Amino acid sequence: MARRIIPVIFDAENFRFGKVPSKVGKTLLLVLAYMLLTFTLAVLVYLAFSLVFRTDTERRLRQEIRMYERLYPDLEEREQLLGDAIANLQYKDNEIYGLVFHSPGAPMLDPMEEDGSFVDVDAIPEQELLGYARNKADSLLQRSRLVDAAFGRIFQALSDSATVLPPMILPIKDITYPQVGASTGRKMNPFYKAYVYHEGLDLIVARGTPVLAAADGTVVSASSSKSTGNTVRISHAGGYETVYAHLESMNVRAGQRVRAGARIGAVGMSGQAFAPHLHYEVRKDGAGRDPVGFFFASVSPSEYVNMLYMSANTLQSMD
Repeated sequence: MARRIIPVIFDAENFRFGKVPSKVGKTLLLVLAYMLLTFTLAVLVYLAFSLVFRTDTERRLRQEIRMYERLYPDLEEREQLLGDAIANLQYKDNEIYGLVFHSPGAPMLDPMEEDGSFVDVDAIPEQELLGYARNKADSLLQRSRLVDAAFGRIFQALSDSATVLPPMILPIKDITYPQVGASTGRKMNPFYKAYVYHEGLDLIVARGTPVLAAADGTVVSASSSKSTGNTVRISHAGGYETVYAHLESMNVRAGQRVRAGARIGAVGMSGQAFAPHLHYEVRKDGAGRDPVGFFFASVSPSEYVNMLYMSANTLQSMD
């Protein structure tokens, strides 16, 4: 058996021999320390670089995230507005069907019933968001096609010469909503100082303003009374009748045929009238209707809305 040679060293101070210390352990510890320091420095350099410098891909992804954060709430709001607008179109479409064509109305649309509110957009998977947007878009397209088809039927009916149209021409040319007074309903009578039922619409214009026939028809009467003053009644097709009261003068006689837009008299304050104005009524089969509801075809949508508001909220009548 070979003998193992162990190096020794003489310690002159203590006068003894000892083993030569091994450097392997220290070398390993030193190598590990250098490796750990190098790794730590590499991590710090990477973190500093990623915070200060960004790649094109990172910048693009961050921009997309910010865009989506702004886009989704805006899209939800716009979708809600679009849905409300389509619902209003449907309501107006059915109103036109009932008012003009005396039919039950267009078929009801089939809106989506699912809730469209996003509490936390970031928590919703992208595929779910895309599916929601796709379904919403398909639903809105379907609803818009139904509305478009309904209006197509309206235009087709309007082009039919046999269609009976109600009196939709303004009895006063170019009248605006500030000139619209109290409409039908319980209003304050200026003479009795009490709320009584008002059967027509007050159009407040200057004395002598021409009064026009709202549709083709036959003059039923052109007479005067203590309450309504000089009054013209015109019978129209479809069971409609229009009444023009408190006129200063009358240009037609009973039995006379008149065309839509023809002058039949002038505004005045004959009878029990508080000030010069036209008291205008629309009747269907003897029942009174709100005359403002027939103005939608003669004015802009915003003007029509303002007229509705003014007529409904004016509590003081002129007669």
